[in-house]
Amino acid sequence: MPHLPPTLAPAVRQAPTWTELERLRTTSPMYDAVIDEIDGRRIRVGDDWLIDYASCNYLGLDLDEEVMAAIPGEVRRWGTHPSWSRLLGNPALYPRIEERTAELLGAPDVLVLPTITHIHLSVIPVLAGRGTIMLESQAHKTIYDGTVMARSQGAVTHRFRTGDLDQLADLLRAAPTDAPRLVCVDGVNSMTGNLPDLRRMAELCRSTGALLYVDDAHGFGVVGERCPTESSPYGRRGNAIVAHLGESYDGIVLVGGFSKAYSSLLAFLALPTGLKNHLKVAAAPYLYSGPSPVASLATVLAGLDVNERRGDTLRAHLHALTERVLAHLRTLRVYTPNRTGTPIIELPLAPGADLAVTSRILWRRGIYVTLAAYPLVPLDQVGIRVQLTAAHTVAQVDHLNKVISELVAEGQLRVATE
Repeated sequence: MPHLPPTLAPAVRQAPTWTELERLRTTSPMYDAVIDEIDGRRIRVGDDWLIDYASCNYLGLDLDEEVMAAIPGEVRRWGTHPSWSRLLGNPALYPRIEERTAELLGAPDVLVLPTITHIHLSVIPVLAGRGTIMLESQAHKTIYDGTVMARSQGAVTHRFRTGDLDQLADLLRAAPTDAPRLVCVDGVNSMTGNLPDLRRMAELCRSTGALLYVDDAHGFGVVGERCPTESSPYGRRGNAIVAHLGESYDGIVLVGGFSKAYSSLLAFLALPTGLKNHLKVAAAPYLYSGPSPVASLATVLAGLDVNERRGDTLRAHLHALTERVLAHLRTLRVYTPNRTGTPIIELPLAPGADLAVTSRILWRRGIYVTLAAYPLVPLDQVGIRVQLTAAHTVAQVDHLNKVISELVAEGQLRVATE
């Protein structure tokens, strides 16, 4: 069996930050699982069938027959993976997606790149230059990584507490005005499911000449514009947080992805055309990265069609399932930070509970969830994350609620204090 190089082995052994993840990897069946089969929103791991609540396929388009049927024709036309960088050549699928996404969002323009991680690591340094970044404390780790890259190229980074807009205002006033100022935040938060006060953030940024950079990976496809005839409080069209909160794109760059609600490997920036053209020569993924597979481009376009015709029906079902779980939690007086009814439900553990033990209980009862472990989340937020999708059934959610009741009876989940 091969060994680590002598110079590397001590560093691996002495990395206490990752000790808990390594313990869970070796003691919980929900880490490093190999999924052998799926049947709707059920998965088989070895001999065990479980209901999957770890998927982020919010609209269930990964299982949609119309979406799957769109792949063969485009693959026959384009092959599996035209390997030009985007700077050299763009299959016509790309501009079609950009035009349709811009129309859906009501944005001035759209640039698509393979992943949100690619975008954060390459675009944040371009936007920040040698200026100042104000980073929301609970923003996604990949945004943080983008700010680290920007810092290595001369930017200065400050963090502000999530929701503390007075602190953000102070940081904006103190930042030098002769260099870029960039405020980086989550849209729908990937752990709590909550939405930021985007309107006040936008006002602060506009009044100080800063640019607001919003990652709405988990909101795009779920929340959208509000109207009296909407099918659920999520709004219409799933056109993301800017439209949902009635904001404009003035001074806002929105980042989103098709890998969650649309189940396709592609991401985008909504931005002015001038900035889009600049990123075509300044952002590494556009210059160097291989493109997304043709199958992903095909399913994005098919997903946009489905969203136009059936999206609001899917969102109404998704909202009903989510509210079914949240209502049960309220009845049990179980704490969740989710205040807005989005389909991301974090359940922190009770003091003294062990995440490995909780995961094994869930596994025995046929429930598969996301484990929110330290250091992926702060110690006081360790727990489980349940993600609902439109492909779940009422019967599956009722079973989840029954298992949640059992976890409460065994003292595994944190009790609400008010």
